Amino acid sequence: MPASAPARPAAGQTNVKAKARLANIDALRGFVMILMLLDHLRETWFVNYIVADPIDASTVIPALGFARFAVSFCAPIFVALTGLGVYLYSLNHTVEETTSYLLKRGALLIVIELVYLSPLYWGIVPQPTFWLQVIWAIGISMIALAGLMRLPRPALIAFGLGMLCFHNLLDPVRLTAENPAFPLWAILYQRDVIDLPFGFVAKTTYPILPWLGVISLGYVAGAWFRPEYPAEQRNRNLLILGFGMIAAFILLRTLNIYGDKPWFMTEGNSVRSVISFISMTKYPPSLLFLLPTLGGGALLLVLFEKIEDTGLVGAIAIFGAAPMFFYLLHLTVLRILYHSALGIWGPNNGSAYMFDNYHWVLAWYPIMLVVLYFPTVWYARLKRRRRDITWLKYF
Repeated sequence: MPASAPARPAAGQTNVKAKARLANIDALRGFVMILMLLDHLRETWFVNYIVADPIDASTVIPALGFARFAVSFCAPIFVALTGLGVYLYSLNHTVEETTSYLLKRGALLIVIELVYLSPLYWGIVPQPTFWLQVIWAIGISMIALAGLMRLPRPALIAFGLGMLCFHNLLDPVRLTAENPAFPLWAILYQRDVIDLPFGFVAKTTYPILPWLGVISLGYVAGAWFRPEYPAEQRNRNLLILGFGMIAAFILLRTLNIYGDKPWFMTEGNSVRSVISFISMTKYPPSLLFLLPTLGGGALLLVLFEKIEDTGLVGAIAIFGAAPMFFYLLHLTVLRILYHSALGIWGPNNGSAYMFDNYHWVLAWYPIMLVVLYFPTVWYARLKRRRRDITWLKYF
């Protein structure tokens, strides 16, 4: 990132006039929300088809293999945009106010994950499980960012890049449940199951170390979105960053030397070879998982700014203007639909009700987008209209 980029504002600086939201940021956030719905439809209606991490390209349904790559962009971009959004928030707030916001929002996200989102799946999984997933990871990362943002800019860049590029060196470190450090290590890096009292378990689906790097780099990149920063320079930076990350991905993936499990060629089947090439480890996200997804996000920011005045960008941005509302709404609606179908027609796959073909997931996808669009529009407009309601900013 260029040394000429403006430094983080000092505490108490209030004379910076910055937009609360930029259309291309909301559009990118909305884009990943739309993609996320596709993955959660699969998790609701097609979970009987086991998806390995990374996907087994030799057996996966090709449509699901490519869809899985598409939805891989969701978490990295959303976490990076969270860091960027915090930087923009800090432009018009003191360090103390920004810290307070991060701690409150982070704690709220953790509570939502544990108290609301996890119980949505109880009765479907064999035992009550606290799923420490993306909302948990964002909450923990925001709390950590409250301290990390105080680092000098070069130190924060070094920390973010270190987490992004070198965390795969920790892959061989595996602890068993008998080790006293196991619960902490499972939360930090080792995707695993932690036994809890009263028969509960916690599944650390989103170990947080790589995400700390992503949110830190998103915060650093926020300097490019200051009102006084030249738009041409910002877009040039994003293009260099985006194409550079994608090029690094292609090089490292081709060499098969670092950053993820090796890919393989399938003789006589180029489709499965391509799927293998683009199938990376998500839990925790490998370097090769993060490079193309974050790089693609940088390129999309430029694209959405170039076509900002189109109706398409405005429609997509609606989902990004109320992301937490959309996230909670679509998961709740999917749970209601699932339990309704199970109650009406009964189980058709063991104790569950599932689609027998992935094409049904794809067919329901545009229908759900239309259904969920209208309440999301209502809530996004409410947030813009009622800025006097403090708690709305947390959703």
